[in-house]
Amino acid sequence: MDDDSTQPRSELPYDAWTEEALRAVAVRALEYAVQHGLPGEHHFYITFRTDQPGVVIPARLRAKYPQEMTIVLQHQFWDLTVEQNPPRFSVGLSFGGVSSTLVIPFAALTGFADPHVRFGLRFSVVPGEPAEPEAPEPPAPPPAPAEAAPQGPAEVVSLDTFRRRKD
Repeated sequence: MDDDSTQPRSELPYDAWTEEALRAVAVRALEYAVQHGLPGEHHFYITFRTDQPGVVIPARLRAKYPQEMTIVLQHQFWDLTVEQNPPRFSVGLSFGGVSSTLVIPFAALTGFADPHVRFGLRFSVVPGEPAEPEAPEPPAPPPAPAEAAPQGPAEVVSLDTFRRRKD
């Protein structure tokens, strides 16, 4: 076992820089999807803290997922946008047949995965002030006809399915 007490303490925030660089990969993937759509069988599992400042989700979803939620961007989503200031993205999804728009700051992300290529990232989240519950929102518009054909409603899934187990 290594003794970390002999390790010099860094005055440079390497951990924070690494975390920022990894989040940039998720941002770039979302920006690509905004501009070009999702190619082939690529799809994203995005896990985020629902209790972080700036997260905007319907009250019924916040009640069901008070801390963490995973969304899937695959066949049935619309109005995906990525903003740099403030750093966040928004997307339209359907939950139980009810259209909703979610706004998620990149700082709230705890995971990003593209299971098609077995790629995944985990992020640390610094606890912030709890998000305010949102009022019910009007339904978002349905997907445009030019998008891929819907193949069922959005799902909330566990990323444990895609984690490699250490034997």
